[in-house]
Amino acid sequence: MGTRPRLAVELRFEGVVAARADDAAALLTSVSRAEVAEGAVMPGLKPGNIVDRGAVAAAVRRALEGVAARASERYVTVVVPDAAVRVLLLDFDQLPSKPVEALPVVRFRLKKLLPFDVEEAVVSYQVMSSAKAGVHVLAVAIPKAVLDEYEGVVTQAGYLPGAVLPSTLAALASLEEAEAPVLVVNAGPASVTTAIVRGGVLLLHRSVDMNADIDGNAPTAAVTALPLEDRERSAEVWARQRLVDQEIDRFDAEAAIQTSVVERAELHELAASAASREIAQAVSVAAAYFEDTLQAAPEVLFSAGTLGAERLSTTLRDSGIEGLRVREVVEAGVLQAGATTSSVPRGWLAGVRGALKN
Repeated sequence: MGTRPRLAVELRFEGVVAARADDAAALLTSVSRAEVAEGAVMPGLKPGNIVDRGAVAAAVRRALEGVAARASERYVTVVVPDAAVRVLLLDFDQLPSKPVEALPVVRFRLKKLLPFDVEEAVVSYQVMSSAKAGVHVLAVAIPKAVLDEYEGVVTQAGYLPGAVLPSTLAALASLEEAEAPVLVVNAGPASVTTAIVRGGVLLLHRSVDMNADIDGNAPTAAVTALPLEDRERSAEVWARQRLVDQEIDRFDAEAAIQTSVVERAELHELAASAASREIAQAVSVAAAYFEDTLQAAPEVLFSAGTLGAERLSTTLRDSGIEGLRVREVVEAGVLQAGATTSSVPRGWLAGVRGALKN
């Protein structure tokens, strides 16, 4: 049995998903998803990721209660959005073998590479490869205040964070380790991450945050002015005018609501269109890097995000990107019969499944 908890939960802009596995082979015996209102989770590198703490904690509780086998099962691996962390690949001429000595060296290197204070961040690292030519290191950093927000809602939900992983790194663990290089895309409405891994070694990790303000500003209702009558001289006229005012106000309010709904729909459509372009561009850049680095074009692309393989394939085809077969990272065979429903598509499960596979 692995060392990580047998429960995992992922928090995303789109919602919360949880899964359970009995052992490190990570056959998913139970999965659950809970909705959150749009804007309740706004991933980023600054505090304020959990906008509606009460609602998100309630969603985490619902999702985990749907998969926990026992009431005493409390430790959870927490999968956080890629937009809330920085993942970097670093090369060193040499690195101390003891973690207590190596970590300060990694932190020092990160000082000029991070957009936040490394002294206020939680940093971890993993040696990907080591040779005479140098040491290849994967480093992950997250502002402590941001990490506290994600761990805080899990604690508020009645569970205890046992480990924390970024979404795409967790999803990569779902893949069977192979020497052949693999291109993975973790795409949703708010972000897209592309990654290339070969033989368990990460070659590329690139994230694009698409979290645009899709709400816009509510239109201001026009104010209709009527000539006022003398209130003392004509109470009846004043009363009639108040009724006219109220009717016009009601009409203006209804018109404003209809306008707001139309404008919000248009903004959502524009945001979706922009997101599709960003996703296609990210895949194009990653595929070019794949071909330049490995001297072979990718033929298969693995989808790990909530966008799903089918929609990702359509997005790429509509953008003129041909020749890539798109598959889900999570194969149907890793789900125990009856473990899933149509409300939890496989695209949602890549992160939690990888978090359970250890």
